[in-house]
Amino acid sequence: MDDKKILLIVEDDPGLQKQLKWSFEDYQIVIAGNRVEAITALRRYSPCVMTLDLGLPPDPANASEGLETLKEILALAPSAKVIVVTGNDDRENAVKAVALGAYDFYQKPVDIDILAMIIERAFQLDGLEKEYLRLQKHSAEPLAGIVGACKKMQELTRMVEKVAPTNVTTLLLGESGTGKEVLAKAIHGLSDRSGKPFVAINCAAIPENLLESELFGYEKGAFTGAAQQTRGKIEYAHTGTFFLDEIGDLPVPLQAKLLRFIQERVIERLGGRKEIAVDVRIICATHQNLQALIDEGRFRQDLYYRLSEITINIPPLRERQGDILMIGTAFLKRFCELNNKKVKGFSKGAARAIENYPWPGNIRELENKIKRAVIMTDGTSISFDDLELEKEDGEVSIPFNLKEVREEAETLAIKRALTYSNNNISNTAKLLGVTRPTLYALFEKYQIHVNE
Repeated sequence: MDDKKILLIVEDDPGLQKQLKWSFEDYQIVIAGNRVEAITALRRYSPCVMTLDLGLPPDPANASEGLETLKEILALAPSAKVIVVTGNDDRENAVKAVALGAYDFYQKPVDIDILAMIIERAFQLDGLEKEYLRLQKHSAEPLAGIVGACKKMQELTRMVEKVAPTNVTTLLLGESGTGKEVLAKAIHGLSDRSGKPFVAINCAAIPENLLESELFGYEKGAFTGAAQQTRGKIEYAHTGTFFLDEIGDLPVPLQAKLLRFIQERVIERLGGRKEIAVDVRIICATHQNLQALIDEGRFRQDLYYRLSEITINIPPLRERQGDILMIGTAFLKRFCELNNKKVKGFSKGAARAIENYPWPGNIRELENKIKRAVIMTDGTSISFDDLELEKEDGEVSIPFNLKEVREEAETLAIKRALTYSNNNISNTAKLLGVTRPTLYALFEKYQIHVNE
């Protein structure tokens, strides 16, 4: 694919067309000789910078057709930088064009050096505007769908923000239910492909005999029942992001074909011989240990290296202390809105249970529990019983009140110091950095009994 910036030149003079095309060979030049051709080129190539001669047919002696073309271009692409080119004595129409939204104007005869400077400045401004919009969008919502403030998630989000603007193939590793597809969509949303398709396929959810046709498509007559040509998921993702979930379940025969696609960026449909170029960003995910699968001969090592140019490990929910209740509250708000319920929050017992439950099903399990609780509760807050969580050795209670937290921490520290000093009061006081009278006061406060 051509990586040159696209410059649309709307000019009806064949001689000037050739001169401009030759002078601006560093750009991908698209020529249009009239309004219809200009609009067609605009729709096809989406150029961000263009030159527009106001004297266009069918009335090249006047600027009316050029001004109408300018209006139509800016209606379709308001952010386009249009540099109008006018006759030497046509300053009035040049000013009118700028008032309509043209970026700048230049009068004939054309001085290539000056025009080149105006064009380059237009491209620079377009780049700055796009970067500003990207930063503005991402500062408002850095990672769409991701809720979390713990250290591990902060490190993960910083990594995603570095990876997203690139085209590097990314492998997401994490237990089932940790939000791998949500994270893949967030990477897509932060990339330059954010306005393009995001296509996902779960390799474990499709029977092996159908997976190849789902991925690569097929030609008419390729197999019994193939009544028409059908594109595969990879083709549908063209110019966007292709997400392969549960890549560890991809059958070994298909791994070779996927490897070829990743290396060559071309596919062949089933029953076809034509190579089709596809431009996609690839993100993969799995909950399995791919290195173990490689050792067992169930996953190709060369494919693993291609998929894991960047690897992101997603922590399980139980390791995200401080995030769990935050995520639960976000789910609570969403399901209350969806079900028109007026639930204010979680009871103290429910909140503590949410923080302490191990969540083997991770975020997916938390989402399901809260969704059910919102629907079934008759109260104004979600209780422990509404969550239907199993108690393990009784309900664990972690306080939120700072006074309670301090009391528990001090009690634990005193008991540990007593154990370490073999119940020697003097040594315990030294370990804790307090006097004996203070320590005795703490014993009484927290009802700690010591056998000296």
